[in-house]
Amino acid sequence: MNADIMSQVLQNLISFEVMAALIMGVVGGIVIGALPGLSATMAVALLIPITFAMSPVAGLTMLTAIYTAAMYGGSISAILIHTPGTPASAATSLDGYQMTKKGKGAKAIGISTISSMIGGFISALALLFLAPPLSKISLAFSAPEYFLIAVFGLTIIGGLAAKSMVKGLTAGVIGLLIGSVGVDILTGYPRFTFGSVTLESGVALVPAMIGLFSLSQVMIQAEKRGKGKQQKISKVALSGSVIPTKKEFKSIFVTIIRSSGLGTFVGMLPGAGGDIGSWVAYNEAKRFSKDKDKFGKGCIEGVAAPEAANNAVTGGALIPLMTLGIPGSATTAVLLGGLMIQGLVPGHELFTTHAGVTYSVIFGFIIANVLLGIVGLAGARFFVKVSSVPENILGAVIIGLCAVGSYAINNNIFDVWIMVVFGVIGYFMRKTGFHPAPVVLGMILGPIAENGMRQSMLMAKGDLLAYYMGRPICLVLILLIILTLLSPVYMNWRKKKGTRNTDNDGKIEAI
Repeated sequence: MNADIMSQVLQNLISFEVMAALIMGVVGGIVIGALPGLSATMAVALLIPITFAMSPVAGLTMLTAIYTAAMYGGSISAILIHTPGTPASAATSLDGYQMTKKGKGAKAIGISTISSMIGGFISALALLFLAPPLSKISLAFSAPEYFLIAVFGLTIIGGLAAKSMVKGLTAGVIGLLIGSVGVDILTGYPRFTFGSVTLESGVALVPAMIGLFSLSQVMIQAEKRGKGKQQKISKVALSGSVIPTKKEFKSIFVTIIRSSGLGTFVGMLPGAGGDIGSWVAYNEAKRFSKDKDKFGKGCIEGVAAPEAANNAVTGGALIPLMTLGIPGSATTAVLLGGLMIQGLVPGHELFTTHAGVTYSVIFGFIIANVLLGIVGLAGARFFVKVSSVPENILGAVIIGLCAVGSYAINNNIFDVWIMVVFGVIGYFMRKTGFHPAPVVLGMILGPIAENGMRQSMLMAKGDLLAYYMGRPICLVLILLIILTLLSPVYMNWRKKKGTRNTDNDGKIEAI
C-alpha cells in the first residue's frame, strides 16, 4: 500500500459521510442484533438499498459495521433474558444468563463488549494483512476456474446453511434457475421472461434478497404471534460496574486471544459461520480451563470465549469474500451482492484498480470494531431496552422498510412485487427446512458459472474433462468442492461436541 493510497484512505475515512455511516452502522447493528428473531443477514439485506445513494466507501463501510455490530448485539438479549438475539450468541447465553441471575448482568455485558471488540479487531487486522497477497491467486483464473469457483461457492452455502445438505443444494439449484431468467449471456435470446420486458434484465437481486430474508422473517414472527407463541420478554435493569476489574480482564485475556484466532480461522472456512465459531471457542475454553465444572454456572470465560470468536468470524469471513468471491457466511453472501451492485468484483482488482475503496472499507471495519467497544460500554444500559420492543410494532416498521427499499432501487413498483413474491417463497422455504442463503448465492453465481462453463467448452475444443484435469488450479478447486460437500458432517460433529453436557435451551434456529 503506497502513500497515494494511504492518503486517499485517510481522506475517505475523515469525510462526514463515512463517519456518519460508521456510527449508524454500529448503533443500528447493535440494536438489530439485540432484537430476538432478527439477524445480521436480515439487517444487511434490508439496508442495501440505502447504500445506493452513498459513495461505495460509505455504503460498504456501513454494511460491514452492521455485520460486526449485530454479532455483538445478540449477546445483550442472550445474557439478560436468555434469548440469543442472533444464532451466534447462543453459546454466550449459557454462562451470561447465569451471571445475570447472580446479579452480575452488567459485568457480563462489559466482558462481552470488550471480548467482541478485541475479537473483531484481531480479525480485521487479519483481513488487512492476509487478503492482499491471497487476492493475487485470482490472477491465474480463467473461464474454467471461474466456473469451479462458482460451484464451490454454491456448495459451501448449500451444504452448511441448512440442516439437510440435500435441501441446501436444492435451494441453490432453485437460485441457479432464477439466475437464468433474462437475456442469454451469449446469444442475446430472452429466457423464461414470459413476454415481460422487465424480466429481460433478470430478477432484481436486492428486492429478492429483501423478500427472502426480511419479509419472510416478519411472516414467521407474525405466525408465532397468531398462535400465541411469541416470546415473553421481561424487563431487566442493569446494576453494578460494566467494566471488568484488572484481575478479571487478566484472567480472560489468553482466552480472548485464543478464541479470536479460532474465530478468524473458522470465519475463513467458507460456510462455517459465527454459531459454529462460538461453540468451538466455548468448547476449547472449557478444555483449556483448570476448573471445567464452573462452565455453565456463570463463569466469565464462558462469556469471553464465544463473544471473541463470533466477532472474529466476521473479519475472517470477509477474507475469502474479497479475494475469491467466496462468501464465508450467509451474511457475506448478501454482502457479495452489495459489492457487485457497487460495480466491485472480488479478486485482485479490488486491491489494485479499486485499492482506495477497498482499503478504506477495511480500515473502516477496524474503526467499526473499536467504535463498537466504546458505544457498547457507554450504551449498555440503554440497549437493554430494545429487547422489549413489541413485535407488532417492529414487524410494521420492517414491512415499511422492505417496500420502500425495494421501490427506491429503480423507482419501479414491479420490484416491490418481486419482494412480496420472494417473501412468500422465503416463508415457505423456512417452514419446510430450507434456507434462503443458497437461493441468493445461486442468483449471484449462476451467470458466472454459466459463462465460465460455456467459454470452457469452447476453449476445450471437445475434450472438456481432459481440459479441466490438465489445469492445476482446477484440480485444487475440484478437491475443495469434494471436501466441502463432506465437511458438514465434521462441522456438525464439532458443534455437537461443543454443546455436550451443556444446557442448550436458549439455542434458536439459524436465521
